Order: sequence, then C-alpha cells, then structure tokens
Amino acid sequence: MCISIPAEIISIEGEMAKVSIGGTIVKASLQLLDNPKIGEYVLLHSGFAIERLSKDEADETMRLLKELEEAGEESDVQ
Repeated sequence: MCISIPAEIISIEGEMAKVSIGGTIVKASLQLLDNPKIGEYVLLHSGFAIERLSKDEADETMRLLKELEEAGEESDVQ
C-alpha cells in the first residue's frame, strides 16, 4: 500500500527541502513543485513533495492517520 503524508516545508536548499512531519524532520525533493515556499504544506510520497495542501487539509489528514493508528492498536489488544 502506498501512502502520502502531509509535511511542512521548514527550509529549502536548491531542489531539496527539510520538512517536518509531526515534528520529525526529513529531507524531501521539491523537483515536482513550482516555486515552493517555506511554511507551505505538501504531500510527501517516497521522498518527493508531490502536491501542495492547505494547513487545514494537512491537519485533517494527520488527524485521520492518527485515528487509524489508534484503531489498529485497539485491535491488537483484543
């Protein structure tokens, strides 16, 4: 299964960025985006920023992912 996760761009150097995913910092390629900016939210897939998101969209996606994780943990206990 493939999944993209929301990330916030915190720094840019050339075509690479450091992005924050729930406080974890990772490197991401910006090659697929036109004129990315620090502070923007993007969908990150396999190390590539593939699409811009609003902060609200990013927050909602992270909330849903956390909900799925919690549901999985509950089913492991049973």
